[in-house]
Amino acid sequence: MKITVDPSGQGDFVTVQSAIDSIPEQSDCLVIIEIKKGVYREKINIPSSKPAIRMIGEGPEETILTYSDNAHTLDEDGQPLGTFRSGSFYICANDFSAEQLTIRNDSGPGTGQAVAAFIDADRVSFRYVKLEGDQDTLYVSGGRHFFAECYIEGDVDFIFGPATAVFDRCTIHCKRSGGYLTAANTPEEAEFGYVFIDCKISGAPGVENVYLGRPWRAYANVVFIRSEMDGSVHPQGWHNWNQPDREETSRYAEFGSRGPGASLSLRVAWSRQLTETEAKRFTIEHVLSGQDRWYPPYTPGTSNQTRG
Repeated sequence: MKITVDPSGQGDFVTVQSAIDSIPEQSDCLVIIEIKKGVYREKINIPSSKPAIRMIGEGPEETILTYSDNAHTLDEDGQPLGTFRSGSFYICANDFSAEQLTIRNDSGPGTGQAVAAFIDADRVSFRYVKLEGDQDTLYVSGGRHFFAECYIEGDVDFIFGPATAVFDRCTIHCKRSGGYLTAANTPEEAEFGYVFIDCKISGAPGVENVYLGRPWRAYANVVFIRSEMDGSVHPQGWHNWNQPDREETSRYAEFGSRGPGASLSLRVAWSRQLTETEAKRFTIEHVLSGQDRWYPPYTPGTSNQTRG
């Protein structure tokens, strides 16, 4: 099943949400939504009852899905939305994928938490997608998530949540000094949290003292494998969120970091440098497969084999 969204009226629908609403619930067929170029200013929700959806834009600079709620925005009852109702795009259905588009929260800096993409589903993947915001850009909740060659930007805790997620060849960009790339709250029993493989960590001009992460909960689990880090990264790498007891339980590690921000000798003592043998565990297949042996679909530019 294929649906086209086009703001000019030349497609099946003119809004993304109306296209989603038209999809029968509990269907067992893949639905492809092609989204033509344009700026779609709407709050989008894919409920858990929807089937597998593949959303394809015309490029991150051409197809832009955006909204501007933040934690302080008032709802219809005059109450602040809070972080988890501030999202621009909600994905609650399993087996969702998106490519060649931008998901943005343009609430702006200084407005507090403002989620762009809120993901609470399993087997979710993104390719060539830009995720843009400031504080709390990307919330990764339950399930397994995969990001390939994506661009993710923000300033404070802009990748956060309890999911297991692999970021493969992504650019993670911090917009302001003193920020935090991640705020994981990985469950204690989870073997993996966030795994960044062959990524590029960057800061805007003049940005400095950016931490790779701080533990939202005690067992935060974040690993960087062969990632390039510019001078915006704080030499210590990691922050304890002013809770020293979390230094005993947080699981922060790196392998093969390079660039001006890879000051490994200055990293906090409670983070780890993995051995080559240990690092071999952190492949897309091993991290994401689970009991159902899920492997994200083919990504152009790579083989469909495990990447080390």
